[in-house]
Amino acid sequence: MEKFAILARVEAKPGKENDVLEFLKSALPLAEGEPGTVRWYALQIGPSTFGIFDTFGTTDARDAHLNGEIAKALMANASELLAKEPVLEIVDLLAVK
Repeated sequence: MEKFAILARVEAKPGKENDVLEFLKSALPLAEGEPGTVRWYALQIGPSTFGIFDTFGTTDARDAHLNGEIAKALMANASELLAKEPVLEIVDLLAVK
């Protein structure tokens, strides 16, 4: 059962919105390869604001994801794509349907 999550918000640099969108879509296979990631969502919040919401059954799985390939790829491209550092919120889920 999912008990833990991460909500990450990223802001694209002007003119890099489509690049961020494509980067997030391309990360899906990496998320699918993480056995501890129960659900993974890439989302667009506004014209230049994007997010990732993912859920986990354990804090160990959440920590593994934080240190995994998606995070590494995002940070490797952050200076080119993002207007500011990603905002990460570590979440404990209270109810899940």
